[in-house]
Amino acid sequence: MFESLSYLWQYLVEGFGLFIAYAFAGFLLYLLLRRLHSRKITLVLLVVFLGASVAFYIPNGLPRGFEYPFFLKTYGPAPGPVLPFENVWKFLTNFKTFEKVEDIARDPNDIPPPINRFETKVVKIELVTKEVIAEMAPGVTFNYWTFNGTVPGPFLRVSEGDTVELTLKNDPTSLHMHNIDLHAVNGPGGGAVSTDVMPGESKTFRFKALNPGIYIYHCAHTNVPSHMTHGLYGLILVEPKGGLPKVDKEFYVMQGEFYSVGALGRQGLQLFDAEAMLDGKPQYVVFNGRTGALAENMNAKVGETVRLYVGNGGVNLISSFHVIGEIFDRVYREGDLVSPPAQSVQTTLIPAGGAAVVEFKVDYPGSYVLVDHALSRFDRGAWGILKVEGAENKEVYDGVIEHTEGHGH
Repeated sequence: MFESLSYLWQYLVEGFGLFIAYAFAGFLLYLLLRRLHSRKITLVLLVVFLGASVAFYIPNGLPRGFEYPFFLKTYGPAPGPVLPFENVWKFLTNFKTFEKVEDIARDPNDIPPPINRFETKVVKIELVTKEVIAEMAPGVTFNYWTFNGTVPGPFLRVSEGDTVELTLKNDPTSLHMHNIDLHAVNGPGGGAVSTDVMPGESKTFRFKALNPGIYIYHCAHTNVPSHMTHGLYGLILVEPKGGLPKVDKEFYVMQGEFYSVGALGRQGLQLFDAEAMLDGKPQYVVFNGRTGALAENMNAKVGETVRLYVGNGGVNLISSFHVIGEIFDRVYREGDLVSPPAQSVQTTLIPAGGAAVVEFKVDYPGSYVLVDHALSRFDRGAWGILKVEGAENKEVYDGVIEHTEGHGH
């Protein structure tokens, strides 16, 4: 109950503010008219003015006046990111039906194995969109919209030339319509125009994986950025014919932005901040759905080659992806698995709605911190740790290592 009330609080505060503004305006108008007219005439004029204002406002302003944030005007081709009062009411009345997820984060180790076949096939994939409640940070909860209950959604892996049969289901407990746009699709909407599903519905479409690469998929139902900034995104890998070079470890990492009315660290269930999203000012920038999601679950050994599939769910920021203490031996920029990779790269740019593959051999034991090197985002949650075990090599590195919390460059 406390969580749902904390969600409603900001809406009520702004609604009360609108009431106060009307009352104050009426009082000022009364004082102005009273200077020119008798009390009786002043009251008559005030009633006429307020009556005309209300008569105009109810059919024209009221439908939008009860959206949150109030009176937000946008110019996209679809409805803006405002939250209609009807949705607020549905959310509060259905709050108990939402699943409370213990951990929203997708395990970075949860990647299907490399494809060991040369023939193409029909690959069947089923995804479920589901709206859940989970913690972004201790005591800070969000209403996440997910593919298969985590952020990001599952890592999808197919081969160049495969035919993919994708079924999208929308969980009956969801309050919104969803769909899926896969950047690996050559076709209208990336599949979104064929997969609009109401809660409880299911739709299927097929596409041929023509281009190898690492691609984003995401919900593209109106308003698209609102759906993505609630967590509806993931990666699909289309392996080139013959597969990728063998490595020892593969990890799945996705950066995302989350916008809340409450300030960074404010406790309770957070209301989505559409204005902050439009301004590109997220409260939280995180890897794999929440703060600390990659703190304890990425491990490798000295001498192993590590491959990171890194996506940027956006919707505003470019990720300056870097691993502190490592140099990327190979970078497949912007998801390009056809061109020769760049070599010896320190930091690589990953655009919103884009992805990259980085590979490096770990030469020395220790903790290697994953960051967006726009480092103020470190404090908003964009960090992870790759822990490497093994023998020290003094030729590679020779120094006293002080285990200082938060140590970086």
